[in-house]
Amino acid sequence: MGNQLKNIWIKLMKGGPMVPAEEAIFNKGNGIAGNANLGGRRQVTIIEEELWEEMMNELGASLDPMNRRANLLINGVSLKESRGKILHIGENSIEICGETKPCWQMDEVLPGLKDTMFPEWRGGAFGKVLTNGKIRRGDPIELVDKNDNVGG
Repeated sequence: MGNQLKNIWIKLMKGGPMVPAEEAIFNKGNGIAGNANLGGRRQVTIIEEELWEEMMNELGASLDPMNRRANLLINGVSLKESRGKILHIGENSIEICGETKPCWQMDEVLPGLKDTMFPEWRGGAFGKVLTNGKIRRGDPIELVDKNDNVGG
């Protein structure tokens, strides 16, 4: 099934492991409850399942997308050039603030991954939480222009 939230990961401390979760709590203007990155514009990081699989094929690898160190894995929606748009996840919303640039940690996970992630927003996006509420794996998602946003 497409257009859904496939996975959730929470980083309990900076540099720490990503912990898989079935659900998470969104705190408006702050991020995901329990996540190390709270406040600011980069409260939540998001990657696309389809692009992760494409990059793994290009590199001849098979790594779990958790290795990207993003909070959310989505499918069926392109994040490319999504700055300023609103990502609805179930009843909740995130404003996309920019592209997540890959860092040196990606090449520690898999040599060549960092450079493979640079074009076309393949490293994902980051944003700020606009609503209070719970998100769950399997929630439907939709990316809309800010002017079309009626839910957040």
